Amino acid sequence: MKTKIVKIPVLGDHLVNTYLLIGRRPVLVDCGMPSSGDRIWNGITAAGIDPTDLEMIIITHGHVDHFGAATELQARTGAPVAAHEGDLPTYLAGHSDRARRQPIGVFGHLFTRTPPPNEVTRPLHPDRVLTGEYRLHEHGIDGRIIHTPGHTAGSVSILLDQGDLIAGDMLTGGFLGLLQYRPSNPPFHDDPQQALRSLQAALSLGPHTLHIGHGGPMAAAKVQQWLDRQLTKRS
Repeated sequence: MKTKIVKIPVLGDHLVNTYLLIGRRPVLVDCGMPSSGDRIWNGITAAGIDPTDLEMIIITHGHVDHFGAATELQARTGAPVAAHEGDLPTYLAGHSDRARRQPIGVFGHLFTRTPPPNEVTRPLHPDRVLTGEYRLHEHGIDGRIIHTPGHTAGSVSILLDQGDLIAGDMLTGGFLGLLQYRPSNPPFHDDPQQALRSLQAALSLGPHTLHIGHGGPMAAAKVQQWLDRQLTKRS
């Protein structure tokens, strides 16, 4: 069964995105910022899904603009939350670890000097702690969760059998999503080289479209061209 991908933006039209995957059962990917709960709830409802019917909530990584409303939606929907063990300390603390961030480019240095004022949310206790690849077929989605570290140690992506990749923050649209369809690095990665390796590994699995946390979607061929340039710069 083809999985329908519904983007639910929580800031602007594409600056911060969450995704509803509708297969045999619905699954939510990411939970936006701490104030995003109602907007995500309403977005799920607008897609014709009762939020209390969610099969699972998947968090792509431990930054507060991706798991900010996770604990709220975990309670309101009753859906279990899945997240990777690599970011578990961040989830349990309820805030991102700024010390690990390695800024990328001029924008990255400016961003890390003046980070968003509210990077704290309610601690999250995932119901399912991921340690590696996790298949989603039993949860109504034809695809799997894959570990794609680099942006954070516990970053994951969702690769659908139909060729769509929900890629979190492995890359963004330019200027953190303002240039929606232009592949770019986010302002920082915890490990920039590992992030590029993870992106290359994900592209080698043959997706045709990437759906990202800030901006997008993007054709995989365009992302591969951008990635090749990034790898050449660092060789």
